Amino acid sequence: MRILVLSDVHANLEALEAVLADAGTWDALWFLGDLVGYGPDPVECIDCIQRLAAVALAGNHDWGVLGQVPLSVFNPAARKVLEWTRGQLPSRQLEYLMSLPVQAEQEGITLVHGSLRAPIWEYILDPYTAWENIERLPTRIGLFGHTHVAIAYHVPDRETLRMHILEPPYDEPIDLKTGWWLLNPGSVGQPRDGDPRAAYAILNLEAMTWMFRRVPYPIAKTQAKMRRLEFPSFLIERLTYGE
Repeated sequence: MRILVLSDVHANLEALEAVLADAGTWDALWFLGDLVGYGPDPVECIDCIQRLAAVALAGNHDWGVLGQVPLSVFNPAARKVLEWTRGQLPSRQLEYLMSLPVQAEQEGITLVHGSLRAPIWEYILDPYTAWENIERLPTRIGLFGHTHVAIAYHVPDRETLRMHILEPPYDEPIDLKTGWWLLNPGSVGQPRDGDPRAAYAILNLEAMTWMFRRVPYPIAKTQAKMRRLEFPSFLIERLTYGE
């Protein structure tokens, strides 16, 4: 099976459409959370993922728009867009977001948005946090999002304190057959690694490989929508730089 793995769309329809066009044929789509927040097209993005995804998780911004967590925990710019988003979503989409789990297992692989310890909130940004979460993995491979940074953590043996951290070798398959892995495909709609292109990954379950991918999208079109909606300028400009 060829699995299309996406995370952190954040209501960026142009980025999502670019990824789907670039990905080619796939057998299933797994989505790791944060459909909404930051971007101008929450309705269209929710409809798309609901239609296509075999499994989709809730992220912290999805919970924010639902009132599952107080908006006060978000920064002012993010909070403003979540307040706007809440007013845009029909009840059927709110019900869909409410139905999303915070953790899942597919084909012997664990899926979370943030981490194993705190599926909605914790950021895996360093080897120490990655190690503590790999220790908790109920399966050999775990997928996560939330950080908006594509990365792979590999532990050959959980009994030995040794970890490999792989910066994305784009378009080159990574062999997952041995050891324990935590894999982040990066963000479709809000990259924060200095590369503004939309990020995603392909998981090949037959070959047991993972491939990081990046694809350009019409950023200016998304930004024009955000300006018309009077979104905070900080959120608009950061798309240009992938920060």
